[in-house]
Amino acid sequence: MTDDSLTGPFRAGEQVLFIDRKGRRYLVVLQQGGSFQTHAGLVPHDDVIGAMEGTEFGSSGSAKFDVFRPTLADLVLKQPRGAQVIYPKDLGPMLMLADIEPGARVFETGLGSGALSSTLLRAGAEIVGYELREDFARRAVQNVERALGPAALERYDVHIRDAYQPIEHRDFDRIVLDLPEPWQVVEHLTPEVLHPGGILVAYTPSVTQVMRLHRALDAAGFAMTETVEIMQRTWHVDGQAVRPDHRMVAHTGFLTHGRYRGPSAA
Repeated sequence: MTDDSLTGPFRAGEQVLFIDRKGRRYLVVLQQGGSFQTHAGLVPHDDVIGAMEGTEFGSSGSAKFDVFRPTLADLVLKQPRGAQVIYPKDLGPMLMLADIEPGARVFETGLGSGALSSTLLRAGAEIVGYELREDFARRAVQNVERALGPAALERYDVHIRDAYQPIEHRDFDRIVLDLPEPWQVVEHLTPEVLHPGGILVAYTPSVTQVMRLHRALDAAGFAMTETVEIMQRTWHVDGQAVRPDHRMVAHTGFLTHGRYRGPSAA
């Protein structure tokens, strides 16, 4: 997105969030002449276009909605997807573990919905992505463009390829993996693919995957290998009544990361 898309009045063609009084969120693309419709009535898009963020709108059925621009976390959870999405609670830590900075050259595989790609690109990375399924690759590109705008695609080079085969591209600073058998990617890493000192981060749902990945990383010459799990628990705060919420987002996946020393250290 460009900087001017973050402020100012709403414009036709941009995505906005309608938030009702129960906190439910609805992602809508504003269109002239269109309307946002729920069981509680409708809100004409023309009423929203030209208004500022945080404005309250009433529906024809007397429901109330606040309207804001979506955050990247909102887009990740609401965007169309075929594969299971990585949740925002894991995406933020993955950025830190991979030490993503503007200009970092990243190899990503298992593109899925493009949620991880959008997060990496938003932080300034330049991505070469491998995806085996053409429909997933197409959806990832579409979701990246919706979330970040067409300019982001200049840093998003997607290929329909099997990442378990030797990697054809070279000269990466970071490797970020979200696929069932990441150890099959690790075995193809060389100093020509990943710079010594480079970082690998992998997202895996099961602990058996973590065990096999650790063995592969050790054999490939990685150091400082670590696996973490991120838990997210919200709190109920109502005056003096303060307590943890009864429900939380617990296990989603394990994040494994390590630094590459090269084959001589294996």
